[in-house]
Amino acid sequence: MKPIYVLNGPNLNRLGKREPHIYGTTTLAEVEDLCRSAAGDHSIVFHQTNSEEQLINWVHEAIDDGAGIIINPAAFTFTSLALLDSLKMFEGPVIEFHISNIHKREPIYHRSYVSMRADVVMAGLGAKGYATAVRALLDLVEQRQA
Repeated sequence: MKPIYVLNGPNLNRLGKREPHIYGTTTLAEVEDLCRSAAGDHSIVFHQTNSEEQLINWVHEAIDDGAGIIINPAAFTFTSLALLDSLKMFEGPVIEFHISNIHKREPIYHRSYVSMRADVVMAGLGAKGYATAVRALLDLVEQRQA
């Protein structure tokens, strides 16, 4: 079976140190471990970048090689039509994931371009919610293959 892609956008490499009152103290390395554990034997491709171009390139890679995408686009959620366009080319399930509840934050965080393509939007579960997202994505992939 094709791998699932867990893609993370800008500043998520600073998890554990960046605004812990919003994002908690879990590091990105710990998030990756949570994802791999939740996936069991299923293969995961896990990436983080501060570059919009690189994030789009990984979506393109998933178009060819992936079964599903979990994406935490961070700030690109609210700014990137190019990211939306790349996700629209992906035929598998997409989960948009946010550590914080973006709807409880400032109004600038309330309009997501990525939500226009996402099959599921998860927000506010904290970093440990990535494991829930992985399990949900595996269920969606299984449903589509049935």
